[in-house]
Amino acid sequence: MKKIFWLLLFIFSNLLSQNLDLESYYLKNGMKVILSPNKEVPSICFRIFFKVGGKYESPGTTGISHLFEHMMFNGSAKYKPGMFDKLLEENGGYSNGSTWNDFTNYWEEFNSNKLELILDMEADRMRSLKLDSENLEQERYIVMEERRLSVDNNPQNKMEEELYATAFTSNLYRQPVIGWMNDLKKITLDDCKFFYKTFYSPNNSVLILTGDFDKSQAKKLISKYFEKLPKAKIPEHKKIIEPEQTAEKIVNLFQKVELPSLLIGYKSCSINDSDFYAMDLLANILSKGLSSRFNKILSEEKKLITEAFAIQDQMEEPGLFKIYAQARGEKEFDKLLEEIEKILDNIKNNGVSGNELEKAKNSKVLEYLDYFKTDQSLSFALGYYEILTGDYNNLLKIIDRYAKTTSLDIQRVAQKYFKKESRTIVISKPESDKQ
Repeated sequence: MKKIFWLLLFIFSNLLSQNLDLESYYLKNGMKVILSPNKEVPSICFRIFFKVGGKYESPGTTGISHLFEHMMFNGSAKYKPGMFDKLLEENGGYSNGSTWNDFTNYWEEFNSNKLELILDMEADRMRSLKLDSENLEQERYIVMEERRLSVDNNPQNKMEEELYATAFTSNLYRQPVIGWMNDLKKITLDDCKFFYKTFYSPNNSVLILTGDFDKSQAKKLISKYFEKLPKAKIPEHKKIIEPEQTAEKIVNLFQKVELPSLLIGYKSCSINDSDFYAMDLLANILSKGLSSRFNKILSEEKKLITEAFAIQDQMEEPGLFKIYAQARGEKEFDKLLEEIEKILDNIKNNGVSGNELEKAKNSKVLEYLDYFKTDQSLSFALGYYEILTGDYNNLLKIIDRYAKTTSLDIQRVAQKYFKKESRTIVISKPESDKQ
């Protein structure tokens, strides 16, 4: 049964790589364009990625990438404040944006006959975004409130922020994407103008079009609206090699929580490392589903936790393998770290079963198929792999890489990365526990 399943998957992957209509090229100003027309869907998704995010921000301006995501919706020379969303919604569309450590992206989903309008609006805000003090102060306030709600008053997110800030000493993944509050207060209009002129340039972006459009017409319209945008001199982003961590780090937080919890971060690999696929499958084996090791051992057998999960970072540079667990109480918390270590040690010594590995691979297949369900999900996946791996075609290769991962690979990476001296632990306890 398993062989039949994987045979069908390989057939599907081969057909996909042969039949998915994909083309890429560069405009004269350095903008990369990726086109994937599909007449079977009734709409178009426009998406643009900019190679700027949390790790590109200089000290003192953390959060400017995310702040700018908000400012991008406040009007340009041709389309005044509010017009962008108004015109989009009037024509059956909607839009959004998101900021990550490695990139920022914006997208619109809209009716097929409105392609030229959307391209005109997007090019106009790349060319002539409204940047003034009123706009800055308005969005600064919104972002600061967002930080208060999503980080300062969110115990789990606060733990994650502390984890990265403590685990990394040099790599700028230590900076929160939403920014430090003191930096958000100090970002100036000149900072914003420099950021916009430098990073929101065509030679620092990838334009992706998916859905119901004619390729020849789309090329002409993209050239018409984007090719005259001026290049910018992009500062060289020097990848900072994080010094080897030689001792365990522990951070204690006392927060407005009822139950104690811990968040462990092991120094791990990047999405571009061959170890990534084994580590990602291992996270799945540990925490996904009722048959996962965390659920079976920590919840059902030991009755220690209310929840637990494991995640392997998917970043351009080496990130963390994270384990979060919330205990049922103080007594259970005292045993929690030891029991997690036993689970990891068992994998380091014995590997994982064939059934566990197959289940994890099947789960990854389902996640993979989700990329191709809509023009919106496909556009994100294409840009994501283009920015993080340097080639969107890697999207078509990942399932084969998961498929080739063995139990010995899982055991090997567990031995390589799950070391006490290379981990950071953030512990969260109720404020009443503070002495």
